[in-house]
Amino acid sequence: MDAFSDFLSTLDSFVWGPFFLIPLLLGTGLWLTIRLSGLQFRKLGSALRLALIDRSDEGVESDHGDISQYQALTTALAATVGTGNIVGVATALSVGGPGALFWMWVTGLLGMASKYSEAFLAVRFRHRDVSGEVTGGPQYYLKDGIGGKFGTFLATFFSIAAVIATFGIGNGTQANSIAGNVENSFGVPTWITGVVMTIITLVVLVGGIKSIGRVTAAFVPVMIILYVGVSLVLLGMNLPAIPGAFEQVFSQAFTGSAATGGFIGSTIMIAVQMGVARGIFSNESGMGSAAIAAAAAKTSHPARQGLVSMTQTFIDTIIVVTMTGLVLVITGQWAGGKANASILTSKAFDAGLGVSWGHYIVTIALVMFAYSTILGWCYYGERNIEKLFGRRFVMPYRVVFSLIVYVGCVTSLDVVWTFSDLANGLMAAPNLIGLLIMSGLIARETKYYLDHDPHLRANKDQVDDFMVGRPGAIDAHWDAVKHESNHR
Repeated sequence: MDAFSDFLSTLDSFVWGPFFLIPLLLGTGLWLTIRLSGLQFRKLGSALRLALIDRSDEGVESDHGDISQYQALTTALAATVGTGNIVGVATALSVGGPGALFWMWVTGLLGMASKYSEAFLAVRFRHRDVSGEVTGGPQYYLKDGIGGKFGTFLATFFSIAAVIATFGIGNGTQANSIAGNVENSFGVPTWITGVVMTIITLVVLVGGIKSIGRVTAAFVPVMIILYVGVSLVLLGMNLPAIPGAFEQVFSQAFTGSAATGGFIGSTIMIAVQMGVARGIFSNESGMGSAAIAAAAAKTSHPARQGLVSMTQTFIDTIIVVTMTGLVLVITGQWAGGKANASILTSKAFDAGLGVSWGHYIVTIALVMFAYSTILGWCYYGERNIEKLFGRRFVMPYRVVFSLIVYVGCVTSLDVVWTFSDLANGLMAAPNLIGLLIMSGLIARETKYYLDHDPHLRANKDQVDDFMVGRPGAIDAHWDAVKHESNHR
């Protein structure tokens, strides 16, 4: 087992090293930012309004998707905002120092362009499955958008990596974090947590994406507001320390961190590596996973859902991750050592609030974050199971996935964190390559849409008017999809 763990660590170091995924991830985000003329900065306000206030496209009918734009966003947020926002941030800082937070920000800001692009493509090339449900994501747009044997290879590679990843990032690590923290805070044995979670998970998952969408739409806003609200109270109580925290983050991003407390010191490269790796673990930009939820949205144009999905990375990284990171730096708990990463945020809340019960807040938030991630990632997995093996394997997958929740709760999963990072990287690689290849299509069709609807105020009839005869028109695409479905 030690040899296997060492092998995974070595492979993980290469995948997330300076010569493979880090330059590919940051380079793709930068390239898409340039091709899209800084879309994530120019249109963030309008995108947030569309996502959180409007919530749905006016005039869009039920046959243009399975869930609303807002439900697609909350499903993706449910899968994204998880242990990475609490334990993952603590791990990044405990290894890479406060400077790792800066590189998480960079990954998030550039990743917003990647998130937009993959959601755009997911809607642009989506399909209907044999049961009539909308399906899409990299497993489709890599094949249809690139074409040929290379596109098919990238799509198949992504699907296999995604299914494997669902049992790591989307299940085992989340369940284990929930059970461990519930036992630590409330004394509930891990096996009891495992049984309860397994039953609830199976009940929700049997209902499919519509059931998941309803649960996450109600669940996600509450969990984020609770965690961010308490974090802001803590930061307000320690207001004089905030400028110093930012100074540490920015300076140590380019100098590394000296040893202090349980921290053993880090180089610039370690800060970058941990920031980027845990950044993508947290916001999943470039991985292609959130695009699978985006494909199911009722929307009048791919660009609109792309912009809605883009706000997910902003909420996850620029808001929630920042809260955790600043709390850790201000209280000094970031230096508690990697071995204690799972409880550093809990200790930081105790210290920052000056109470002995702050860890209960972290535990409750972690339970909500991690459980919602389990629901979202099961949907990602089943869409790829369906693509690889057919619809009849979806329900068995849901059952097995639910049972693995129990295994995750009662098993020590140290090696699974490394495995999860590796699986994330293997998912991201084909997707990022595909985004680079299709960047011209994304930029061209996005420009045309925004030239006609710069403020995202157009209803479906207006969109249809200026999209007549243009690639990417929703109705024209669905006519082709219906024809394909009728001839299966």
